[in-house]
Amino acid sequence: MSLTDELSTSPVDGLNISCGNEEVQVVEAPEKIKLRSWLNKNLRIEMSDGRILVGAFLCTDRDSNIILSSCAEFLNSSSEEARILGLVMIPGRHIVSIHVDNSYETM
Repeated sequence: MSLTDELSTSPVDGLNISCGNEEVQVVEAPEKIKLRSWLNKNLRIEMSDGRILVGAFLCTDRDSNIILSSCAEFLNSSSEEARILGLVMIPGRHIVSIHVDNSYETM
């Protein structure tokens, strides 16, 4: 599952950039706008092996790999005991679902 499958569409926003006497409007794709809104927010990512990772979203790449900071690992969705991992890279091919999570406070 790719990140674009998880992203909902929203209106395309524009960014005006002045260069000398010219003003250029740069249009961002809805997916990029959604990703930008997730920056530094806690994401809850379910992995293909059943583990749940919760941490602050830092970045992604074209292969849908995700970098989380202050990450905690839960062995399953009902587990309350977390193992603190810190900075992690999650391979996109192992991601089952992604949700913005405000229920867990990272360090």
